[in-house]
Amino acid sequence: MYGSVFRDELFAGQTILVTGGGSGIGRCTAHELARLGAMVIVAGRRAERLDATAAEIVADGGRAATAVFDIRDEDAVAGSIAELLAAHGPICGLVNNAGGQYPAPLAEIGRKGWDAVVASNLTGGFLVARELYNQCMAADGGAIVNMLADMWNGMPGMGHSGAARAGMLNFTESAAVEWAASGVRVNAVAPGYIASSGMDHYDPAFARAMMPRCAAATPLKRMGEEAEVAAAIVFLLCPAAAYITGGCIKIDGGSSLASGLFGLADHDRSTPFRGFHRAAPPRAAQGLDRND
Repeated sequence: MYGSVFRDELFAGQTILVTGGGSGIGRCTAHELARLGAMVIVAGRRAERLDATAAEIVADGGRAATAVFDIRDEDAVAGSIAELLAAHGPICGLVNNAGGQYPAPLAEIGRKGWDAVVASNLTGGFLVARELYNQCMAADGGAIVNMLADMWNGMPGMGHSGAARAGMLNFTESAAVEWAASGVRVNAVAPGYIASSGMDHYDPAFARAMMPRCAAATPLKRMGEEAEVAAAIVFLLCPAAAYITGGCIKIDGGSSLASGLFGLADHDRSTPFRGFHRAAPPRAAQGLDRND
């Protein structure tokens, strides 16, 4: 059972949509929300991954459903949201987690690649949030959590993703103001270096080489856990965050504050929170100390 720090049945009677719920942080977050009593809808483009996540949740005693659609397809988003509302009733929470990118220097990114990453990490999230707001939350209220990244000092090597994530922060702030009168809170989380299965999308040699470097560049001297991101998302969705909107929680072990001007002391004093009982470390971590 998921080792959540939140009280049982915190989201009982609520339906929450998690995009990108078939793997990584989305899968972990869906498990925690279900553990806390929510009816979780996991959405994405690949039915087999979504079905696997939903089956895990049901096996653990939770409730889950799936929705297969491409967040970049405006008509598909509008239609899918309508179908979900008809099938499950009001959706009170959205975890706008779906996205993706690939490493490349700016000079080598073509228009097609740029547009694809911006669509995945900015436009798609906007479309899902807009449709859910217009079709449900404008009348019923709710909470939205958008996914960013550690893009505060630029994202050299992934500039397309950095630009999109920065745009998502501004969208978060704008929506928080515009939608407040409808009882909708909009916040964001910005994970840093997370030992997530999402790393398996990168070249294994690249990911394996980067993991120790990521840990070394972080004041807490380790990579983060999927459960540590999920916990922040769950907090922003829950009633304890009722006076928080337009904000962004950095979940990066302090990496966004490490300028390089001052050295970082080596230590092993940071204890990870490993609440996800079904966590699957990335393949690149095999054979490595998870705190490296």
